[in-house]
Amino acid sequence: MSGRALPILAFLGPAAVLGAALFSQHVGGLLPCHMCIWQRWPHGVAMALALIAVLAGPGRAGGALLLLGAVSLVIGSGLGVFHAGVELGYWRGPSTCTGAPVADLSPAELVEQLMQAPLIRCDDIAWSFLGVSMAGWNAVLSAGLAALTFAAARRYASSSASQ
Repeated sequence: MSGRALPILAFLGPAAVLGAALFSQHVGGLLPCHMCIWQRWPHGVAMALALIAVLAGPGRAGGALLLLGAVSLVIGSGLGVFHAGVELGYWRGPSTCTGAPVADLSPAELVEQLMQAPLIRCDDIAWSFLGVSMAGWNAVLSAGLAALTFAAARRYASSSASQ
């Protein structure tokens, strides 16, 4: 595969994952928590970099842009792992997004925490498939897309601009 197909594929993968998240939200009614929103950003960044790589064309510049997109997807995978760990209770998530402990809080602090609590908590699994939450699937898919984008970056960087 050569030419502009590599960055187009590097665009379509994150677009599919982001599209699935938006579909589940707007059509399926599955509202995202704060950490779910965080996980969307790396896909958008990877998509933008892939589009710019198309404009840059094959060669070192286009390959570098795809490489940055792959790094963004690795970050997205890490966010998915972190979120899945919060959902499974392996570690604590941000207090603004989870059921933070209420011990040692004054009544006024407890009321303030309740008033600031999000409607959608990051430590609840809202959807799962084959025992893996949406955050877990995002981690797996982002890692796979990162590997493919790294490979595409290498090939695109070594391609000549005449292809």
